Amino acid sequence: MHVEDLLSQTHRLPNVPQAVRQLIQQLNNPDADYNEIAAKVSEDQTLSLRVLRMVNSAHFGLSRKVSSIDEAVVMMGMDRLKTLVIASGLAGSVNDVEGLDLQQFWSESFRVAIVANYLAERTDQVNAGIAFTAGLIHNIGRLLLHLAAPEKAMAIQQLAEESGGSRSEAEMKILGFTTPHAGKALMDMWKFPPDLGEAIAQHKNPHGFDKPSYIAAIVNLACVVNAAARDNWSLEELNKNFPMEIVILAGLPLEIRSDLEEMLTLEFTCDTTSEAPA
Repeated sequence: MHVEDLLSQTHRLPNVPQAVRQLIQQLNNPDADYNEIAAKVSEDQTLSLRVLRMVNSAHFGLSRKVSSIDEAVVMMGMDRLKTLVIASGLAGSVNDVEGLDLQQFWSESFRVAIVANYLAERTDQVNAGIAFTAGLIHNIGRLLLHLAAPEKAMAIQQLAEESGGSRSEAEMKILGFTTPHAGKALMDMWKFPPDLGEAIAQHKNPHGFDKPSYIAAIVNLACVVNAAARDNWSLEELNKNFPMEIVILAGLPLEIRSDLEEMLTLEFTCDTTSEAPA
């Protein structure tokens, strides 16, 4: 099987709205115009409702309600808006996937994203907003596989469990490629920024590439923290399994291990429902 075989089944792929894809491109431009972005947000009714809901949430603690998209976009800022746009485009693009618990999938994706953001803020190598985005979509290739070839996805899971090997090994044996590489191919097809695609492709083994991605290193560490939270590791186990060679690659201080307990308690809430604001 080839990656192209997955990408060719466009009727099964997440349908990211054109307005969302254009917004992602604009939000990655440091010179983006807020008025143009607000106009683009207004083109997508669901996204507009989510922007207004977030700005009027307790998180912002405003003394009055905001009803203008223009004002809401300015108040949110580029990084928060980018997060919401991507969450809206991807998390809201599919409702049911065979063999995959979507609630758990996105819960873990958001946890990786917020830990990646936390880590990126402590290094000069990676922009925190980009790290969050990479963390949010790091496992998009697995979602793609379950959508396009659910029987192969199930076979991979079964092989990994029976053999005791890694999921990547099972993917190579059954597919001939890994889902991180499929994720990069999907990002390329959707014309996402190249550094995001590279981060997805490398995040499981950043040192295995000629030009390691700093973003991938950050996401790799965030995935370790996510595994600890998901599988109820003790703090001692997390310390033992936190790869210091990746810490160094990411440009993080070695003392970052003292923050592991805090990372386990980080929370992020992003509304991906489509109801109108209360």
